[in-house]
Amino acid sequence: MLQPTLKVGYFNWEKMVAETSAERPKRRLHKAETVRDKVEKTATASGKPRRVHTTAHKAAAPFRLIGRISRRLGRIKVLHIISLILLPRYFRNSWKELRQVTWPKWRESRQLTAAVIVFAIIFGVLIALADYGLDKLFKQVLVK
Repeated sequence: MLQPTLKVGYFNWEKMVAETSAERPKRRLHKAETVRDKVEKTATASGKPRRVHTTAHKAAAPFRLIGRISRRLGRIKVLHIISLILLPRYFRNSWKELRQVTWPKWRESRQLTAAVIVFAIIFGVLIALADYGLDKLFKQVLVK
């Protein structure tokens, strides 16, 4: 049985649409790469862990122990209710927020620290010059 085809002029539109849809690759949406994904990719590409990460890991060991103990105690309903009463919401939300922080790399930290030190020195010199100038001005005004 013949199926009717749409022919306008010299073109067979059904055949043309079928060919273009078969040739065209399907579009895929890629998930946006997060900062954490980028850091993990660079860490695995270099092959060795960053020194800052290992130092922070060692420094955080006591807090992880406290966290494990508090989680175990938090499973007990009575203690969980008491902790909700005793620990204000501010501290709980602050802890959640701190866990989401992406800390700067060592190089960025050094650059920012150097910028703060240079700014403090320049600002201190300007304040000292203003103090010295005003001191001289007031001494001349008061002595006369």
